[in-house]
Amino acid sequence: MYNLLIAIIIGLFVAMLFVNVYFRAKVLKVYGILVRNKVQFGAAHVFSRKKLEEEILPKYPQFKNEIETFITHMKRTINMASVLIALITAFGAVLMYFR
Repeated sequence: MYNLLIAIIIGLFVAMLFVNVYFRAKVLKVYGILVRNKVQFGAAHVFSRKKLEEEILPKYPQFKNEIETFITHMKRTINMASVLIALITAFGAVLMYFR
């Protein structure tokens, strides 16, 4: 049981690294396009769809797809990382209990 939990934790850690590298590459690709064209918005716009549609999309209508792709990838990265961190913490707690 102990070895299985160690293997699961290591696997989840590797999965978290892979997800981080994969989405970072996708995010940086779109981010480069936005930076080159001086498209600026804050974290509040990433997490608030209403604020994004009211303030940013009318200002940069030609980059609507890039902005939405960037925000989608950012949210997906945050969600996946949160789930993996919770799983690693849970398996770590179980591991400490059985030790």
